[in-house]
Amino acid sequence: MSKKLLRSGMIVSVMTLVSRVLGLVRDVVIANLVGAGASSDVFFFANRIPNFLRRLFVEGAFAQAFVPVLTEYQENKTSAETKELIAKVTGTLGVIISIVTLVAVIGSPIVAALFGGGWFWSWVNDEPAGAKYELASLLLKITFPYLWFITLTGLAGSILNSREKFAVSAFTPVFLNVAIILAAIFISPKLENPEIGLALGVFFGGLVQFLFQLPFLYKEKALIKPSWGWNHQGVVKIRTLMIPALFGVSVSQINLLFDTFIASFMMEGSISWLYYSDRLLEFPLGLFGIAIATVILPALSRKHVKDEVAGFTHTMDWGVKIILMLGIPAMVGLIMLAKPMLMVLFMRGEFNFEGVERASLSLIAYGSGLLSFMMIKILAPGYYSRQDTKTPVRYGIIAMVSNMGFNIVFAIPFGYVGLAIATSLSALLNASLLYRGLHKAGVYRLSISTLIFVFKNVLAVASMIGLLLYLIPSDSIWLQYSLEQRIGELTKLIALGGLVYVCALLLLGIKPWKLKPELDA
Repeated sequence: MSKKLLRSGMIVSVMTLVSRVLGLVRDVVIANLVGAGASSDVFFFANRIPNFLRRLFVEGAFAQAFVPVLTEYQENKTSAETKELIAKVTGTLGVIISIVTLVAVIGSPIVAALFGGGWFWSWVNDEPAGAKYELASLLLKITFPYLWFITLTGLAGSILNSREKFAVSAFTPVFLNVAIILAAIFISPKLENPEIGLALGVFFGGLVQFLFQLPFLYKEKALIKPSWGWNHQGVVKIRTLMIPALFGVSVSQINLLFDTFIASFMMEGSISWLYYSDRLLEFPLGLFGIAIATVILPALSRKHVKDEVAGFTHTMDWGVKIILMLGIPAMVGLIMLAKPMLMVLFMRGEFNFEGVERASLSLIAYGSGLLSFMMIKILAPGYYSRQDTKTPVRYGIIAMVSNMGFNIVFAIPFGYVGLAIATSLSALLNASLLYRGLHKAGVYRLSISTLIFVFKNVLAVASMIGLLLYLIPSDSIWLQYSLEQRIGELTKLIALGGLVYVCALLLLGIKPWKLKPELDA
């Protein structure tokens, strides 16, 4: 079991790496095309809202409710009953998401006013920034159908993941990145508003992702004719679990949307700076946090269905240790190498050094919460796999309300950077509450050996910090470098930092490949 789970995690990580690298290439192309100004603000706004709903409903609430129920059917029900569940879920979800998408496309001016209040207010008062509101309304009509495509893509991915076919859904996001890159190269330059071309890339990217999954569903005999089933027993169970799950692992996405709303009242470029820093945060979060969470949820669900208490605990502990071992150095690396990474990736075309400096501040703020974001991804499945969605919702509401308070406290003195600080603090609170709940319920507790493991990881990271402080060139030297020199220097810093960290782990007695046997304990 341990080797199989570790292999699945590696497969998802590799596929996610390909997707994230292409995602960075996509953002480099976008930064070169539109920089960090009005055009980029509007595109990122129009792209973020359907993506927010995707993460909230598809990756957040729906997947966490659907996978445990589907796993239960696959373990305890007949093949016919499982196929009926898939048919009813597909039909019911398809009808609902079709209505939501249609309403959003028609009512895009209302959606733009709700989430871009600052631009709407400027439009009402005939101020120049009002043009952003009009353009955002148009772009939302193009990007919102992406929600329909990606919702059904997420459903297909959940089915495949429950059958341990992780590679397909992990690779699927590659097509979105490719579509946006192609649109930026071949469509946007021909348009007066290049952001419209980027929006078309989002639309076609969603379509291709959806079509890509169908042959694999057919191979698994899971491509079944949809039918309405609101009152079907399995659907009732899923929607009962799903409603509170909306505020579970998706709280960080709600907080990011609040950031976007508040940033629409701030100086031009605020949304873009937050976006670029968030994109770099998403790289390690997706590569490690989401990848491990993807494989751990079906495994935990099976342990719960089979009532394997010890196996459940060991699987949780494995996930936590892996995230600590990867998340702590990734967090430190993001913070210490914020400017170099932004300079290498984005500083060209319309994106200048001022944009690097601005985005680096929000990246440092977001980066400080990376470990918390990762831990949420691992701890939340400890509840959802047991079909407990009510407990995380309480913690999610507390974290979300706290984020509003943090926004007020930090946004006034620190502007858009304060929004990132608030998001990281609310993530820390959410992760702490999730662990506290598992601890009190006796589901999972940090053992002495795990605490010693954390201490050794911190010591190893300290050696990495010392090396980077000694080696990182000043801003003036970075600016004198050519792009090739910057890439080479950044690669050297990452490689040496990682090497020192791994060597320190080994000297402290931590052998990463020795973690997996604990799953079989």
